[in-house]
Amino acid sequence: MWLFLAFIAVPLIEIALFIQIGGAIGLGWTLAIVVLTALIGTSLMRAQGAMAMSQIRSSLSEVRDPTEPLVNGAMILFAGALLLTPGFFTDAIGFSLLVPGIRSVVFQAIRSRVSVSGSMNVSGGFSNTRKQPHRPMQGDVIDGEYHELSDDENRGQRPSGWTKH
Repeated sequence: MWLFLAFIAVPLIEIALFIQIGGAIGLGWTLAIVVLTALIGTSLMRAQGAMAMSQIRSSLSEVRDPTEPLVNGAMILFAGALLLTPGFFTDAIGFSLLVPGIRSVVFQAIRSRVSVSGSMNVSGGFSNTRKQPHRPMQGDVIDGEYHELSDDENRGQRPSGWTKH
């Protein structure tokens, strides 16, 4: 229901703002502002998007929780889409999502509403937190010795059954 209301309310707000601002400053300035905000927003989105990607890479390489950098990246992408959409209301929301402090407040609000029931383990798989992680048992290690046979030693030998030939 909220999504339906947003699809109705946002265009109505944008139309009302275009009429009010266009009447106050004129059509040319209104269109110039819309194009200028799209250009500025695109450059800001690229810079912050690159920064978010480096934060995601570093959190994955350091085996830290990548949730916050991923959500920041998603919010930056959403902000870019809003900034490319013509309108003053969507531009205001888009520019506000490019502010790191506002993104952290939005992230905390989202985090308080979402509960995670699993976690990422070191091997890269997703495991349920209720299960114990796999630990190698004493019988998992087999000691052995080997020596390589030269081609002369290997001729005439039949397969032992321990290797695939």
